[in-house]
Amino acid sequence: MDLNYTFNWPMLDTVAGGKSVLDIPGLEIDDEDKANLFLLSYGFDIHNEEDQKRLWYYHRRAIVLLTEKLNYPIYEIPEILIDRKRLQDIRKLLYFSSPKNAASPDYQRWSCAILKCMHVFVHSENDMFSNFSEDIQSQVLSDFQKSIYHNGESNTKYLKAETGTLPAVELIDFQYKPFKTSSSTVIKLLARPDALAMKVFDKLGVRFVVKNVYDVFSVLRFLLENSVISFPHIMPDQSSNNLCPVKLFRESLEQYKYNNNGTEDFNAFFVRHLESNRQEYELIRKFNQQTHDEFRFIKFITRKLIHINKDGKRMYSFFYPYEVQIMDEVSYQKVISGPSSHDSYKERQKESARNRLFSRT
Repeated sequence: MDLNYTFNWPMLDTVAGGKSVLDIPGLEIDDEDKANLFLLSYGFDIHNEEDQKRLWYYHRRAIVLLTEKLNYPIYEIPEILIDRKRLQDIRKLLYFSSPKNAASPDYQRWSCAILKCMHVFVHSENDMFSNFSEDIQSQVLSDFQKSIYHNGESNTKYLKAETGTLPAVELIDFQYKPFKTSSSTVIKLLARPDALAMKVFDKLGVRFVVKNVYDVFSVLRFLLENSVISFPHIMPDQSSNNLCPVKLFRESLEQYKYNNNGTEDFNAFFVRHLESNRQEYELIRKFNQQTHDEFRFIKFITRKLIHINKDGKRMYSFFYPYEVQIMDEVSYQKVISGPSSHDSYKERQKESARNRLFSRT
């Protein structure tokens, strides 16, 4: 039997080797027919004017990301790859990215970087959130908004139900997590090899900041018992809790309830008990190499069944994920300053993205 020994090894690695397309050394596209078929399979018909406009739009977004967000000097990028008039045909990026066809090493490496950015933009801007962001935002956030009360006299916020027996929970802060801009999402996807656009679950979210760990669990109790969230819709593999294990909190509460004689405040008792027993319990922490170890919180991803209506009729429904973060005041202070701050996190993320864009694995 005659064997054909020619295989496209980088392509096979993405299909059967578990490697992301962002981590292969380049495309092996050396003629027009291959380029046209590649784009058609990808989702764009090069002979369709609207598809061509979309491709050039993603090209422009990629250049802006590289120069304005990731801070590469524009003079480092070959001008032909930036200037649409000089490039003329978007398919040239595919040719230049091939190690066989590159006019120069600079053309090859920068074409690959631009295509990687374009690829992630395509995926991050063609999801349910992009098409129905207003409906999703309104339906998710309204569940929380109706339970947040503001006392103007004392300038304090509370989590409080209109009916029920649970006491109100005082909040130091309640934040709607800002929607990730497309650039922010793209940087995140570039930075993390395990990330996919369809698995970015924190485009929308809320954050509760409270005084202490007891109040953290009080917020959870409130959200669950008042059905602000539906616990069957939580995605368990996305949960993190490096603040306090549930079993340890339960043990502390039971010991305080049955053994305390009223001489010690619960929070003082709990902090002492937590610090002396934390190592005996397993914390849940979803790995993220950009997140600093000092960033302590309870975080989970849950889903909301979103209904899209038109002219008073329900057209269709779908689940959409969002993030809930709850942390105490001590943890929050570390978020807004120091190595666990949001700005520090973003810088680590950008550095990882820059490294991955030009990796040769």
